[in-house]
Amino acid sequence: MFGRFIVFEGLDQSGKQTQAERLRDRLRADGYRARLLSFPDYGTSIGEEIARALQGERDYGADVMQLLYVANRYERKDEILAWLQGGLTLICDRYVSSSLAYGEAHGLDPAWLIEIQKFLPAPDLTVLLDINPETAAHRKLTERDKYERDLTLLSNVRESYQRQVTDSWIKIDGERLVDEVTEDIYAAVSLHFSQQ
Repeated sequence: MFGRFIVFEGLDQSGKQTQAERLRDRLRADGYRARLLSFPDYGTSIGEEIARALQGERDYGADVMQLLYVANRYERKDEILAWLQGGLTLICDRYVSSSLAYGEAHGLDPAWLIEIQKFLPAPDLTVLLDINPETAAHRKLTERDKYERDLTLLSNVRESYQRQVTDSWIKIDGERLVDEVTEDIYAAVSLHFSQQ
């Protein structure tokens, strides 16, 4: 049985990691085998380079940054496929749509961003946790990376995410209480897969 691949997207501080962990735990409690992934994966050499760039230790152009992000995902491609083929439910904090959203916000060609990721496994469902850029800034007041400090950029990222929403996406209002968001996600995910 092929597993399911659920991806969480949204601005930084939208609650992606918290909600991804909660969904994983809920699915496990329901008897599913579920695993959490997160990108960037800072545990690889490419991930380490991304971390240096985000902290200002490297000065890469927007295109180089997106190539690093995409390469970081390709590093895990074989594992992702093996886990899915083994029937595991994968829940991922950020994936291909992040490159499209952030790359497009930096003026990169969306068609190119899609093309360079076309051989990565496609998500079955994407959950967009939608918040305002001002909320993102308010939720993390210190130690923000260069993207988190740029409200104009975050507004453009949010607009890109909203343009990407299709039938395989669920858009959730992330401005509300954490528990309310959790319940809405679980109900929406359950409904989505029950209709397939």
